[in-house]
Amino acid sequence: MKITVYCGAASGNDPKYTAAAKRLGKWIAGLDDGELVYGGGGVGLMGTVAQAVLDGGGKVHGIMPQMLIDRNAGATGLTTMEVVDDMDVRKRRMMELGDVLIAFPGGPGTLEEIAEAFSSSRIGLNDKPCVLFDLDGYWQPLAQMFDGMVAAGFLTAADRAKLLVTDSVDEITRFAATYQPPQIRTFPERK
Repeated sequence: MKITVYCGAASGNDPKYTAAAKRLGKWIAGLDDGELVYGGGGVGLMGTVAQAVLDGGGKVHGIMPQMLIDRNAGATGLTTMEVVDDMDVRKRRMMELGDVLIAFPGGPGTLEEIAEAFSSSRIGLNDKPCVLFDLDGYWQPLAQMFDGMVAAGFLTAADRAKLLVTDSVDEITRFAATYQPPQIRTFPERK
């Protein structure tokens, strides 16, 4: 199983993030044919989760734009490193290659990536389960925002249920095994 992980190029200011990234990487490596798809970084939580997968005997596939390779952000020793033209291609490739898409704690880029993946599922461009890895409530403000979208009529409850918010790898495994993509959104004919 290929797990796409969106996460920070920084490590955060609490060692709990690094420790949890190592546990996530170990879980991925322990899956049947466990493979990581990620942004290709060798720094921050990105580097930590990738190294944990490699240390556990799993495969790691990095996807990074040339501009970041040129800035020495790329990890070395990966199973594969796909160099792409820009961030849009990177996001699309990460979504295409992964079987499950997980947002681990990170910054604006992580938020953008998982928001695009989840939004894409509603219009039929992504049939993969999306997960917010909610370490110590990190993603609760975003989960509450999505709940508010449901209450305000901008997101259906059925579609909201297609986004898992958890810090349990067992729950992620169950969610992925039974996941059915949202019904593709259609619109009434206009006159």
